[in-house]
Amino acid sequence: MSKKPGAVWEDREVLFDLPFNYLRLRPGEKIFERIEPIEDTKGNTGTRGRMVLTCLRIIWHSLAQPRINLSIGLNTVLSTSTKIVSSGLRGTTQALYVLAAQKNNRYEFIFTNLSPSCVRHYTAVVGAHRAYAGSRMYRDLKLRSAIIHNKQLRMLPLEKICLHEHSIWNLSSDAGNLGTLVVSNVRVVWHADVNDAFNVSMPYITIENISIRDSKFGEALVIVTRQSSGGYVLGFRADPPDRLRPLLQELTTLHQAYTEQPIFGVEMNWGNEPAKPVVDDIEELVEIGEPRGEMGPNLYIAAQLAQVKTEEEQQPVYSSYLGLAIEPLKEGFTLKSLFEVQTST
Repeated sequence: MSKKPGAVWEDREVLFDLPFNYLRLRPGEKIFERIEPIEDTKGNTGTRGRMVLTCLRIIWHSLAQPRINLSIGLNTVLSTSTKIVSSGLRGTTQALYVLAAQKNNRYEFIFTNLSPSCVRHYTAVVGAHRAYAGSRMYRDLKLRSAIIHNKQLRMLPLEKICLHEHSIWNLSSDAGNLGTLVVSNVRVVWHADVNDAFNVSMPYITIENISIRDSKFGEALVIVTRQSSGGYVLGFRADPPDRLRPLLQELTTLHQAYTEQPIFGVEMNWGNEPAKPVVDDIEELVEIGEPRGEMGPNLYIAAQLAQVKTEEEQQPVYSSYLGLAIEPLKEGFTLKSLFEVQTST
């Protein structure tokens, strides 16, 4: 499987008719349930399909035409409920209703299980959404949160401490603040020694870059977070300064290890039973198949897969190719490629 580089988008996007590469699981993405036959009653009534529920999203695709599909990130889901609907295959029946939102758009999805009296699609989606919402500390940057108790980090269930560095200065103020850096397998945490509430928790998933730069305090360890996580630039100084480079090497190694095999923290327990075995044989999803039809993958994905940008970055730019002002393109895309219905390959 070819890896999809860059920030995790699967849980934060609502996308339609995706190419095969974007339906395959990214590293760390686990399948909770595969359920069929399921009908997308609102968008594709009368079509038998399969629902694949993962720790990041809800995937639905038509069994007869796999190019017809949905990917609904769990972070976009606002609510789930049941509704009485008219199904093209089951008539009037109870179905799962999912309300999702992305940026300024709202989406309504209705899924009907075509097996009589089966509600697995409802219970599984509700359970996955609750598990996702309850594990945000694994994925969200937090400032001044209740993560320290009695000078100790409140550990997450899958977390392991890798480094515990004292005498680390946070350079967010003119004088700096003396504190402690705690590095685990899922995040980097700093807290002030005199005030536990002055802290920051940075999961690796939110970190864009780690480096050493010159500052007015001398050399500093600089952590830059992704724009989708606020685009913060955080500087730290160590006493003595020669501790910085070994610390940078350790952080870079841990960040790279996490990137290759992320820990999203979304775990589901079914009743009093142990968590269901993780299905990591993603080759089974080959059945979804390559998309076919008029629309090339670049044309459909370019805008929707763009990262969340700041207001300044969303300003239009002049395109000499069109002679018009346009929205900035996602990195790796060109206007020529967007107008191609079929690529040369």
